[in-house]
Amino acid sequence: MPGKVTLVGAGPGDPGLLTRKGLEALQTAQVVVYDRLVSPAILALIPEAAEGINVGKQAARHPVPQEQINQILLDKALEGKNVVRLKGGDPFLFGRGGEELELLAAHGVAFEEVPGITSAIAAPAYGGIPVTHRDCCSSLHIVTGHQRLGKELDIDFTALVRTRGTLVFLMGVSALEAICTGLLAAGMDPATPAAVVERGTTPAQRRIDAPLAELPRRAAEAAVESPAVIVVGAVCALAQQFDWFDRLPLKGRTVVVTRPRERSGTLAARLRKLGAEVWEYPCIATHPLEPCPALDQVMERLGEYGWLALTSPAGVEVLWRWLAGHGRDARALGGVGLAAIGPGTAQALAGHGLKADYVPAVYDAAHLGAGLPAGGRVLILRAEEGSPALTAALGERNIAYDDVATYRTVYDNPRSQALRALVEGEETTLVTFTSASTVKGFVSSVGADADFSRMVGLCIGAQTAAEAQRQGIPVKTAKAATLDALVELMMEGV
Repeated sequence: MPGKVTLVGAGPGDPGLLTRKGLEALQTAQVVVYDRLVSPAILALIPEAAEGINVGKQAARHPVPQEQINQILLDKALEGKNVVRLKGGDPFLFGRGGEELELLAAHGVAFEEVPGITSAIAAPAYGGIPVTHRDCCSSLHIVTGHQRLGKELDIDFTALVRTRGTLVFLMGVSALEAICTGLLAAGMDPATPAAVVERGTTPAQRRIDAPLAELPRRAAEAAVESPAVIVVGAVCALAQQFDWFDRLPLKGRTVVVTRPRERSGTLAARLRKLGAEVWEYPCIATHPLEPCPALDQVMERLGEYGWLALTSPAGVEVLWRWLAGHGRDARALGGVGLAAIGPGTAQALAGHGLKADYVPAVYDAAHLGAGLPAGGRVLILRAEEGSPALTAALGERNIAYDDVATYRTVYDNPRSQALRALVEGEETTLVTFTSASTVKGFVSSVGADADFSRMVGLCIGAQTAAEAQRQGIPVKTAKAATLDALVELMMEGV
């Protein structure tokens, strides 16, 4: 039975502009056929089990011809697959989406189109340009600036000038001079405000402002490249007044988030809202130890313990999985105190309706062990390579404990060469570390021989900072072991 193809508009770059319906389609896809202009942050949302096919096209170079793309969609659908065709912007606005549906319709394959936010409106908006304004114009005209090789632009410039509306040209970087010349020849005032918005809605966005007659020269001096949107009209004069995106506090900063994949999204989303370019680099993963006889033994005699100490959200999830797998729930923990190393672990407990009875004032293993109230034997559930500071502190206080490894931390990421180039580049890169294991995973992926001198490690806690310094990484430490404090550290202008 044939599958289905869904054309999804990924929007202009900012992952926050992907629609909810587009996200739902992406999350259930078995095959995703995507273009060059789709944001890496959106590509990261593709299910791990899905087949990804890159058919990226760029100006004057189509490694996968359109006819072949159409055939790929048909072939995968005929295999019975749920296919998502992920396209930048909106599939039906100069996106050749209609062409891709024609072959599917001819073969009776089911399809759907999920509109996307077009760069024709979003890029100017992020550049402070409202494409319409009552005092400036009464119409908006979106025009393709794509110029077929060896052919002149097929644009009625006279008609466009007569509209006296805002003109937005997509895919027009290579034809910018011809566009401006055509408008001037058709009678447009050389002093008409105009702008080019490059890489709109992304942290790398730039806006070049100039009168129409000077725009080609200014764009050339700035070495503007595709993708970029050209805007012509009186509304461009409002850009300086309405520019909000360039004023975001982390605009222009590159931040690498090294948290495990299942927990990286919250921090990454916060940083993007502040204007940062975020690399989600989950350089560690946690895998439960299954089977785990040691865990089975201590959980069967849980009543012998006064405290259960947890040092990460991963440990909380292992605990909850064990309870569910053995037909039990939170009532099994009723007689034991719950200690969490910090607010992240406490929040993970709260997600299962459990309240941490003790959280140290300083969120690290040493302070957890030093401050845990006396009152019976302590059961510690944590990673194989847990910090010895916790057990050392308990030992100094003559508190008996059982230290049980319930999960393994794995260091692995295939994008290490790209990240190494970023870290060793000319611009300062900020790298967040939320545990010593994220430091070790980062160094393992990038290479211990890398030059870390031009990056700054933003660390949660003294132990994390100590590990980063041991690896030769310049560090700044947050005032508290929380994501809020980590973000505040970046806002201070590190």
